[in-house]
Amino acid sequence: MIFQTFLLKYGEIGIKGKNRHLFEDALVRQVRYALKGIDGEFQVHKSQARIYVDCEGDYDSDEVIAQLKTVFGLVGICPVVRKPDEGFEQLKKDVAAFVDEMYPDKNITFKVEARRSRKSYPLNSMEINYSVGEAVLEAFPEIRVDVHKPDVMIHIEVRNEIYIYSQIIPGPGGMPVGTNGKAMLLLSGGIDSPVAGYMIAKRGVSLEATYFHAPPYTSERAKQKVVDLAKIVAKYAGPIKLNVVNFTDIQLYIYDQCPHDELTIIMRRYMMKIAQHFAGESGCLGLITGESIGQVASQTMQSLAATNEVCTLPVYRPLIGFDKQEIVEVSERIGTYETSIQPFEDCCTIFVAKHPVTKPNIKIIKRSEENLAEKIDELVKTAIETVEVIEVRQA
Repeated sequence: MIFQTFLLKYGEIGIKGKNRHLFEDALVRQVRYALKGIDGEFQVHKSQARIYVDCEGDYDSDEVIAQLKTVFGLVGICPVVRKPDEGFEQLKKDVAAFVDEMYPDKNITFKVEARRSRKSYPLNSMEINYSVGEAVLEAFPEIRVDVHKPDVMIHIEVRNEIYIYSQIIPGPGGMPVGTNGKAMLLLSGGIDSPVAGYMIAKRGVSLEATYFHAPPYTSERAKQKVVDLAKIVAKYAGPIKLNVVNFTDIQLYIYDQCPHDELTIIMRRYMMKIAQHFAGESGCLGLITGESIGQVASQTMQSLAATNEVCTLPVYRPLIGFDKQEIVEVSERIGTYETSIQPFEDCCTIFVAKHPVTKPNIKIIKRSEENLAEKIDELVKTAIETVEVIEVRQA
């Protein structure tokens, strides 16, 4: 069946009161972004607490639906058959033809639910429900009515034209990206951090990202893997500015000057400092990490406290209570898993200690960091000044 329109339903936006139009406008922008690059012409507009996508030319409806399912804020995607208003008798014929084409197997129950947005229409909603339902039963005697739990709900909206639909495809929910500020994602090549970015973006936060690269210990392919992950996250979150920081000299200096069981914590603290610097330059309101309590040595409660100690911005950890399998399931669903498991190691795994401290004492960590006083500020300054910035858009 050829659908001329997609009716898009939103959830939480509906309770935003006088500010609702701002969220609707952000949602319209995100829908337009999602449909860029798809063959066909799409007019996105809003009307009466709904978003509509009117389609012209040849297009792949499955591809459109797949892209719309990446738009945070949408809870329902309804493929619509749009018909001119040629009178009520023609409407009954149009609905019968819709049912016949959409449901070749007529062993179903149904209910008609009409919405009369154009109040000048000669029948009210209840009259449309009754008369159209009767017409469907006359056309297909094997179909049965069930007003409580129908297999198929036939929706009719009377506007300037007649809209007919029966599918409501679930959207991702959440809030439109950009409606809740911006945050800095510490992005690695692993499974966790892309999922963390996705989950924060789902709450309406736009993303910037920082990746710590350690050539020659990490390859260009490792960096490309992170860029590829950012492209996948950008399908949902919109364009992402990716800061690629050369962290090699800092890591080697920490490795030479500090106890090896403290390497991971101290390196992590300097990563947070550098990421926070870029966050401040870009107006980010927080840092995002993919940490989960107890998953590895650097993610115990004591380790997280030691990491947090260097931050003035809040640190958001959306995966904090997830176990690994739960994180993997989300990564598979959003399409990052296969890229994340490619065998290109990042700088954290290259320099990990054999027996890292699991309950670091902040006073002891700070005392160890005093060994870095001679050169660390200069190294951090160089890393910041030589950052490579990549503008990432959806894959």
